[in-house]
Amino acid sequence: MLLAVDVGNTNIVFALAEGETILHRWRIATNGGRTADEYGVWLSQLLALNGVERSAVDSAIIASVVPQTLFNLRGLARKYFHVEPLVAGSPGFDYGMPIALPNPSEVGADRIVNAVAARARWPGPLIIVDFGTATTFDVVSAEGAYEGGAIAPGINLSMDALYRAAARLPRIAVEPPVEGSAIGKGTVHAMQSGVFYGYLGLIEGLVARLSREIGAPPTVIATGGLAPLFSRHTAVIHAADPDLTIRGLILLHAANRARPT
Repeated sequence: MLLAVDVGNTNIVFALAEGETILHRWRIATNGGRTADEYGVWLSQLLALNGVERSAVDSAIIASVVPQTLFNLRGLARKYFHVEPLVAGSPGFDYGMPIALPNPSEVGADRIVNAVAARARWPGPLIIVDFGTATTFDVVSAEGAYEGGAIAPGINLSMDALYRAAARLPRIAVEPPVEGSAIGKGTVHAMQSGVFYGYLGLIEGLVARLSREIGAPPTVIATGGLAPLFSRHTAVIHAADPDLTIRGLILLHAANRARPT
């Protein structure tokens, strides 16, 4: 059984997979100071609650955009599961796709992992929209190369900044206005309109601009927690898969497990 760990700026997702099937997934807030033992106690309890023995985990892979978490996550794998984890982007790690950038090391591992998973499932060219702390737009060419993309502030980050900077504006949920109108008739209605429809416009505008540069109609895939919500309200997103990063880690583990650690 594979333990796949996706470390984002806000949350870490731990998933258990058997073959290509994701059996369990758990989420914890990202904290660079959390120790291997803290991870171990938390994860051991979740495994026990789901009837999974720690000894059933025989491999691990990690993708992280927060470098300070890696030491203790490696320690977790070694101490509690007795495995040496693969780390996406480490020396010798093979993504199995060309990265057509001047400095490939600048790209977050999660973005390449998403591209690998999307390319395995949908024909190119592709645009992958990942709703995370930042919202990223990643382009895969028709030939299967990672071409780069765009990074925008995540919607929750934008909402938090608005709430903190404006004394009289409340904290609201990310959802379309229940009235269905973009013209707000009250503060909450106006905020819902600005946040939801404004962000929808950002998505549609960037996808349109990227598509023109690609020169051919791309398949647009959304992932991240808000992917299902936004995919229901725009025609530019063709499919949503909140587990895309985990699926990419599963594929990359299969391709890299025989290499020396």
